[in-house]
Amino acid sequence: MNATQVVDHLPCLRRYARVLTGDAWAADDLVQDTLERACRKWLLWRANTDLRAWLFTVMHNLYLNQRRGMAPAHLLSLDEVPGDLPNAPAGGCDSYLDLERCLQRLPAEQRAVLLLVTVEDMGYAEVAKVLQVPLGTVMSRLSRARLRLRECMEVALPPIADTHDRPATLRRMK
Repeated sequence: MNATQVVDHLPCLRRYARVLTGDAWAADDLVQDTLERACRKWLLWRANTDLRAWLFTVMHNLYLNQRRGMAPAHLLSLDEVPGDLPNAPAGGCDSYLDLERCLQRLPAEQRAVLLLVTVEDMGYAEVAKVLQVPLGTVMSRLSRARLRLRECMEVALPPIADTHDRPATLRRMK
């Protein structure tokens, strides 16, 4: 493993950490901790194996360890959030904010599988290896995550009037 190989994976690590934590500062800290741990434990990486999967495994384990040490966060229901937020940005990014909120409401194990499959474009077997769970567990968590995300987005997003009077459909990524 050399520095160039690791640097090539930084954008993916940062993107995954950002969505996993929901906070830019926490994501940067998680990437930093991942790189420090990877440097300390580089002898554990086997040459000719997938460095990307190993780095994601290191990051995921660090994230779980950090979450174990934290007090449980209070999750608000959609009913507890005021309908009119002051200084809310006008149009365009509303659906992005709703998606981010809905992602953060997913259980961590479901969110991790969903992000690795859809955002990082990993195959099911690779995700199973990264998360150290059976392949069937990956498929089950992914299915449940997609269902919960779809339900959450239907509540979070008001229906958009369509000029063609056809129902909106979700496109499957995998």
